[in-house]
Amino acid sequence: MRAAALALFYLALVLGVLCGPGALAKRYLRCELARKLLDQHGFERSLLSNWICLLEHESELETTRTTTNPNGSRSLGLFQINSRYCQEGRRGGICNVKCEELLDENLREAAVCARRIQTTDGFRHWSGWQRYCRNTQNLPNLKVICGI
Repeated sequence: MRAAALALFYLALVLGVLCGPGALAKRYLRCELARKLLDQHGFERSLLSNWICLLEHESELETTRTTTNPNGSRSLGLFQINSRYCQEGRRGGICNVKCEELLDENLREAAVCARRIQTTDGFRHWSGWQRYCRNTQNLPNLKVICGI
């Protein structure tokens, strides 16, 4: 009986590690993400190349990317949204969202928050866009690459 309980404990432990938050990570392909942002989240077609360039350089198209910044704040998720826009464990921050929701692969809350930031501050809010995407020659041609 004790051996069976111990075996179940270890099985649960292994499954917990394998099925933890990192197991739910989604790394998008460029065209897959472009279509999702356009069709499901209402992103403007004219800005889509800017978004894809930004996301490739900020998060490498990975939904669970978390970066700790020099000032101690964190940048979260696909859009690398700063932790001042969210609240741990409950809705809050500038975007009135849980920080955990910014790591979700369905992107709903993260997309709404990112569009709000972009509307207010422009793409210059993200250092990855300033560094790599500001020059329009560096933007991916999604019409040619993805047929969008």
